[in-house]
Amino acid sequence: MELNTIKPAAGAKHAKRRVGRGIGSGIGKTAGRGHKGQKSRTGGYHKVGFEGGQMPLQRRLPKRGFKSVTLQFNAEVTLTDVNLLDAVEIDMLTLKQAGLVSQLAKRVKVIKTGDITRAVTLKGVSVTAGAKQAVEAAGGSVV
Repeated sequence: MELNTIKPAAGAKHAKRRVGRGIGSGIGKTAGRGHKGQKSRTGGYHKVGFEGGQMPLQRRLPKRGFKSVTLQFNAEVTLTDVNLLDAVEIDMLTLKQAGLVSQLAKRVKVIKTGDITRAVTLKGVSVTAGAKQAVEAAGGSVV
């Protein structure tokens, strides 16, 4: 094989369609745009979602739902997770270092899922009523 004999595969390359170049080209006169109307004109088209003046679908449907921006700063920890930690005194920093809570978290709440079997002290974290009872029943405290 020589560099000067290399050619693309048959049918791999084709000439660009040149529209509006006379009757003989087969795509002359209207150049495939049909007759008259907005779509036949230069620069004439509509914006995305435009339905000819009819109220567009995205505006006919009701608004639904809400995604809180502050949600990423709230975190939940279960009693089972707290029970698995080695620390006796558990606060926000302990939970972040253990990887139970995101580094972005500003508020942490301990929820009553699972059970706790050892005494721990929860500091600077909010606790649900059921979780508080469980922690105090196991000999721990919530500060």
